[in-house]
Amino acid sequence: MKTYNFCYETGPLQSIIDFSIFEHEKNILIQIFCGQNQEILKYLSDVLLDQIPHAICIGTTTDGEIYGKAITTLQTVISISIFEHTSIKTAYTHDEDSFQCGLKLASDLITPMTKLLILFSDGTKMNAEEFLKGVESFNSSIPICGGMAGDNGKFEQTYISSQHTILSEGVVGVSLNSDILKVVTNYKFDWKPIGLEHTITKVHDNRVYLIDGMKASYFYDKYLGSNFSRIEFPLILEKNNITMARAVIAKHEDGSLSYSGNFIEGDKVKIGFGDAESLMKDPIEVLENLQSINVETFFVFSCMARRRFMPFLIKLGIGSFSKTAATSGFFTYSEFYHQNGHNKLLNQTLTVVALSESSKSPSPIIKPNEKDDTKNASYSKAITSLTHLIEQSACDYEKQSKQLEKQIKYSQNLLASHKQFLRYTVHEMNTPLSVIMSSIELHEMEFGSNVYLENIEVAVKSIFSMYDDLSYLVKKDHIHYVKQKIDLVDYVRSRIDFFAQVADKAKSMFFFETNCNEIYILFNETKLQRIIDNNLTNAIKYTFENEKIIVSLHKEDNNCHFCIASHSRKIQEPEKIFEEYYREELSQDGFGLGLNLVKRICKEENVKITLHSNENITSFSYQFKVDNQ
Repeated sequence: MKTYNFCYETGPLQSIIDFSIFEHEKNILIQIFCGQNQEILKYLSDVLLDQIPHAICIGTTTDGEIYGKAITTLQTVISISIFEHTSIKTAYTHDEDSFQCGLKLASDLITPMTKLLILFSDGTKMNAEEFLKGVESFNSSIPICGGMAGDNGKFEQTYISSQHTILSEGVVGVSLNSDILKVVTNYKFDWKPIGLEHTITKVHDNRVYLIDGMKASYFYDKYLGSNFSRIEFPLILEKNNITMARAVIAKHEDGSLSYSGNFIEGDKVKIGFGDAESLMKDPIEVLENLQSINVETFFVFSCMARRRFMPFLIKLGIGSFSKTAATSGFFTYSEFYHQNGHNKLLNQTLTVVALSESSKSPSPIIKPNEKDDTKNASYSKAITSLTHLIEQSACDYEKQSKQLEKQIKYSQNLLASHKQFLRYTVHEMNTPLSVIMSSIELHEMEFGSNVYLENIEVAVKSIFSMYDDLSYLVKKDHIHYVKQKIDLVDYVRSRIDFFAQVADKAKSMFFFETNCNEIYILFNETKLQRIIDNNLTNAIKYTFENEKIIVSLHKEDNNCHFCIASHSRKIQEPEKIFEEYYREELSQDGFGLGLNLVKRICKEENVKITLHSNENITSFSYQFKVDNQ
């Protein structure tokens, strides 16, 4: 076989191509890699088929063209391959279902002699991964190559062609059918995952809605900024032992993003970054299996990101192929590849197809000129160092994150154990406390009161109050607290009676006043007890000796004000008094949890709190809604 490559910009096509070369050839494949527009693609297809009517012609718009050792943009490369012992078939389809497109195209193209499929799809509408699955479902053994059409990075409208037909969506392809054609394919992926691993949490095919539970666009804003590069920082994942990248091709108003390939919920991904050191390695040396045949033609289909990331490096790599055999191709929006019985949609990848009908032994690969390797050396070294810095920083960050994750897991287990211990302790405390209280009452009934037993009873009541707080904290997230109609006057009196003995031991006393005999509220009794008990016990704890604790209930319209006032030290930081673990006087016992618990309950139940404190008096007031039904 032999391939002729031409570069077109303007003017008549006959001025650059001598069509007489192809007059007597039978098996001719024309590929048009068009970096211009739909009209040019149509014009060239028509002229080429008019001049070589027996040729098979397919084409695609691009994000750059490969012309021998050169890379062009906004021009068109025409590749004309002549085969001696290979027949060529072409077909196209534009079914709405991407899978069906692949199935139909494969059934139209594949024969028992098929050695290779060259496939082009539109670059913005086709779900190329589903398309490739459709091809694979018909035949999973035939190598494929090609890619998704480009439109110079606009992601607006791409075109493909088969013979005289121009398509804005769908797929076109050719099959190369022969018993002697040798086909070797390989690919080079030079992007590395960096940073933490992330999880795709909501997705439909290639449209991702949530990553790590946040909108996909917000995820990129967080890590790359609002003006992130769609193509140079793809998401990287591994499937079937192939590392693949998925670049963003569209952003939607709801914050979701469309990618060049599919994801499934639960996929683990990392953000990718170009590895300069790997990019600088000559592909023809790295891709060793390309040297297994006497190559007569190279077709190269490379991701657009590679051209835009480091243009001079990509140019050097492409040039290596052209020194061995005729080379052409284009920069795609995604690349098609076949490995181990599976068709793959790749990104950020250089894919290469080597073809030969020759029976000769492989010719030695021509290595690049050493002078070419030194071009832009200082810039290359700087980029390599930067890449190494990013990679090493990411490794260090990941290591620290894993250590932190391990510590967090340990802390969570420890906290869970503590909670379990606390639940068990609270549960077991109730019985001995009840036994102590009932024993004191029985002893007083039989032998009368006793100063020592009074002290014990006061202490037990204090413990009961703490027990009730702990019991509420342990159970509050697991129990639904039902509201009921409660007479607040009667309830407050009962709690004052319970703590009267405790107040007496602290050399203070309660004074209760109300403007109503009955005041009903709709409230949960457990929550109400926590509000009242914590305020009563705090008043006992902080009121000066021989001073009254004034407890009042006053009804005003549809509100009832419950207030506890006493003569105690002025609260120095009233804004902190409801915080966890804060105590105004460190000499006093306790954990500072009571008032924080009161605040949380009041917030849940829309109870307004008012605090007043000066040198003469400190008061806590709570406003409840009266139930008038």
